[in-house]
Amino acid sequence: MSANTAVNDRGGALWGRLPSAGTLLRTAGDAVPPTGMILIGILSVQAGAGIAKNLFAVLPPSTVVWLRLLTSAVLLTVVARPALRGRTRADWLVVLGFGMALAGMNWAIYQAIARIPLGIAVTVEFLGPLALALIGSRRALDLVWVVLAGTGVVLLGRGDGAIDLAGLAFALLAAGAWACYILLSAATGRRFTGTSGLAIASLAGVVLLSPAAVAAGGTALLDPRLLLLGLAVGVLSSVVPYSLEMHALRRMPPRVFGILMSLQPAAAALIGLVLLGELLSVWQWIAVACVVGASAGATRARRPRPDPGPQDDREQRAATPRPPGTGPVS
Repeated sequence: MSANTAVNDRGGALWGRLPSAGTLLRTAGDAVPPTGMILIGILSVQAGAGIAKNLFAVLPPSTVVWLRLLTSAVLLTVVARPALRGRTRADWLVVLGFGMALAGMNWAIYQAIARIPLGIAVTVEFLGPLALALIGSRRALDLVWVVLAGTGVVLLGRGDGAIDLAGLAFALLAAGAWACYILLSAATGRRFTGTSGLAIASLAGVVLLSPAAVAAGGTALLDPRLLLLGLAVGVLSSVVPYSLEMHALRRMPPRVFGILMSLQPAAAALIGLVLLGELLSVWQWIAVACVVGASAGATRARRPRPDPGPQDDREQRAATPRPPGTGPVS
């Protein structure tokens, strides 16, 4: 055996013992606590929203949200490869309704942050899943969370200047769409396996927004720099948090996830301050804290389900409130 052959054999044996890239990524992921993953995902979502708002000077909100949805739709379709055959009419109605809620939620919140500070918009939007969590409750403790959230809403109007009413209306529309998204997400999860339902819904949302988004974007969509920034918004707001959430949820109960997600309004206010220079008044910061506290309290007070099976667990996680705009991915 020649020296070169021996070296090659030893090199091949060493290479065979090296872990694959996927193994290295999984190991690195396991080294990060699930709480840290969720917090990174929250900051990523709001950073994407901050970049999106900076883009509004050259691209209208409808076009930016379309680019965001397009990014996540392409990714999900490639990964999930959803099967379209053998679906009932009811399946299609549910998943298309899910797509409408997804598109409406994203479109409305981007219209809101174009008019009012990011922290205020996300705080108002968070009233949607909070109201859904409290509706139908008969516990006296939940009245505390209702009063706390109501106090936050009242305090939001106490700022140095007048709050744009159209911006607040769009944020409330996003809140309602988010509540619909949660309900339809659970219904879709019962009819479609994995992320295939979300992939179809994302594609439906892209198609729904395409005419208005492309018309509004016009020739600006031919600028590769703007396209890259729009796609970066999609990665930060959808791809990164979705990937982190999926990994973290394997190691954390959905209730803990829901409590951590209650930090979204506070994270949005901080990102708005750092990236956009949006200064909230003391009263508005207190309002954000009230809504965060109400959401965390309502989530923590929910009674856990008794030993859910695999299907029930999937439905429970599908119904867990997600970051604004992408549900899991948006």
